[in-house]
Amino acid sequence: MIVGTAGHVDHGKTALVRALTGIDTDRLQEEKTRGISIDLGFAYLPTPDGPILGFVDVPGHERFIRNMLAGATGIDFVLLVVAADDGVMPQTIEHLAIVDLLGVECGLVALTKTDLVSPERLSEAKREIANALSTTRIAAAEIVPVSAVTGAGIDRLRDELFIAARAFGRRATAGRFRLAVDRSFTLAGTGTVVTGTVLSGSVAVGDPVLVSPSGIEAHVRSIHAQNRPAATGQAGDRCALNLAGRDIHKDAIARGDVVLDPALHAPTDRIDASLRLLLSEPKKLGAWSPVRLHHAAADVAARVVPLSEETIGPGMQGVVQHVLERPIAAVAGDRFVLRDTSGQRTLG
Repeated sequence: MIVGTAGHVDHGKTALVRALTGIDTDRLQEEKTRGISIDLGFAYLPTPDGPILGFVDVPGHERFIRNMLAGATGIDFVLLVVAADDGVMPQTIEHLAIVDLLGVECGLVALTKTDLVSPERLSEAKREIANALSTTRIAAAEIVPVSAVTGAGIDRLRDELFIAARAFGRRATAGRFRLAVDRSFTLAGTGTVVTGTVLSGSVAVGDPVLVSPSGIEAHVRSIHAQNRPAATGQAGDRCALNLAGRDIHKDAIARGDVVLDPALHAPTDRIDASLRLLLSEPKKLGAWSPVRLHHAAADVAARVVPLSEETIGPGMQGVVQHVLERPIAAVAGDRFVLRDTSGQRTLG
C-alpha cells in the first residue's frame, strides 16, 4: 500500500513520517535550510505481516502544488496531516480536493502538534476537520491526535496504518505494465535509474519496455520494489528500475514520462474526458479555456473544449476534449486534475 501525506505547509508531515519510519524524507539541502519540503520525499515501513508500506511525503506550500500532484497520483491511502494549533488551512482544503478528485477512498487524519494546545482547542480542531472531510470520499476517516515531539499517539497511528494495510491487501496486477516516472538519475556503476509508482500490471528483470511519450526503447536491468531488490515489480509498488538501452541516459527521461509495456505506447495530444468542476471555482469553463493538466506525474498546458454543453459551471460535470501543448502517455480510465494557468488554484 502506498501512503501519501497531504496537508498545509509546516503542519508536520515530514516530522510525522520520520517519527513513523525513522527516515527523513527531506533530501535537498534547500529543504533542510528552509525547514519545509519542496519536492517529493520517500520512506518505507515494514509491517508485522511482512509487506512494506511506501510513503510519499509531499510539499504543503502552495508554490509546490505541482510537485504534490506528481506524488499524489498512484497513492492508495491518504494520511491527512493537520496541526492542532492552526487547524484547517487553505492547503488542507486544496490537498483534500485533489485526493478526492483522484479517487482516493481510504485515509486517516493525523492531528499533529497536540503538545502545543489545550484540550478545548484539540476538540475544536477535531470539529473543524470533521467539517472539512464531510463532503469528501474520506468523510469517515478516523482522527488520531499525535505529537512528533513527545511521541504521543505515534504507536497508535502506526498500528492504524498496519490495520489499513491488511484490509487493503494489494492492487490487482491485471493489465499491462505502466510506471509513472517521478525521478530519473544516474548511479555510479549502475547507470540510469528511474523511480515511480507502478500504476498497472507487472514488470520483471529483462523485460523490454518503452519510455513514453518519446518512444525510447529499453530493457529492465534490475529492480528495487518497496526499497528492496526484487525480480519483479507490480501494481501498487514504489519501484526503482535500472534501465539500459542505446538511447537511455538520465537526461533522456524526465518526471512525467511513463515507462510501459511497448503495446501501450500511444502518446496523444487530444484526450476526451469527463470533467467535474469544483463547486468552489468562481468561473465557468468555456471553449478553449486555458488550464494546466496534471496526469500521473506529468504537468502540461492544455485547452478545454466542452463537448456536451457550451460551458461547464461550478459543481457541474460534462464531457470535454483536452487539447494539449504536447503529447502525454494517458490511458482510458485515468484520472487527472486541472489547475489554472497561474498555478494558484485547483479547478476540477
